[in-house]
Amino acid sequence: MSTYKTQAGSKTGWRHDFRMNKWLYLLAVPVVVYFVVFNYIPMGGLLMAFENFKPQRGLFGSEWVGLKHFIDFFTGPNFWQLLRNTLAISMLGLFVSFPLSIIFALLLNEINLTPFKKAVQTISYMPYFISLVVICGLVTEFCSSQGVITDFLVTVFGIQRENLLTNPSYFWAIYIISDLWQNLGYSSIIFVAAITSASTELHEAAAPDGASRLQRVMHVTVPCIMPTIVTMLILKCGTILGVGFEKILLLYNPSIYSTADVISSHVQRLGIEQAQYGYSTAVGLFNSVVGTILLFLSNALSRKYAETSIF
Repeated sequence: MSTYKTQAGSKTGWRHDFRMNKWLYLLAVPVVVYFVVFNYIPMGGLLMAFENFKPQRGLFGSEWVGLKHFIDFFTGPNFWQLLRNTLAISMLGLFVSFPLSIIFALLLNEINLTPFKKAVQTISYMPYFISLVVICGLVTEFCSSQGVITDFLVTVFGIQRENLLTNPSYFWAIYIISDLWQNLGYSSIIFVAAITSASTELHEAAAPDGASRLQRVMHVTVPCIMPTIVTMLILKCGTILGVGFEKILLLYNPSIYSTADVISSHVQRLGIEQAQYGYSTAVGLFNSVVGTILLFLSNALSRKYAETSIF
């Protein structure tokens, strides 16, 4: 029926197509309104990036300063430190968390004992549904000078007893490990779903030929989920500079700014605490533009070399 309607619409114009499918168009209206109101209209606030914005003067009454805020950010003393920290945390997440979520999904698929498999899935998914505030509170407690993680490292590796969250050297590791604890199970769900679509006929054909379980995983399962892996990788590349400030704010302190302060936390601190709205908007705009460029670039490379893309 839908095919007939589409063909009819192409022959007689969009008015006929609208009359034939008016209820489908009506269903799309709330979605369009939502994106216009909450995603496109607020983009007008980007003008603040080019102004010395004063709330009492408004968006159109504030002094126009052009690219001043961008120049101040690029030539500021914290630019390279912020960029390094943001890239380091994002790249560690990309090269550690992303492959581990795939490996975890593959291992789950190889578990034949259903009750044990469900128990592992439940235990791994649960931290995702715990509040980030609670997670960061537990991390802060475990990493205190008398915390269980500190006790373990002192006993096993003989490090100096101290609050680990006051030592800049440990922050990246603490961030990535806590991120794995909270998100590994949940981020593997989409790969678990993709694995269920893998052809059972190929597995059954490979087994009599003497293929081991590892060989079947590498040569049957992984190629079947490769389009999903590429799609998720493209989306990850688009958020390389998008390290969320919420977790950073809950874990960091001035003594570890050298490794913990990222672009988003810098924007939050300047915009909310110091009321530098124009400067923080300019930094946020730079962050978004770079993320968009990376998204298009990774999508183009994927389309060219892997023949898979998201648009």
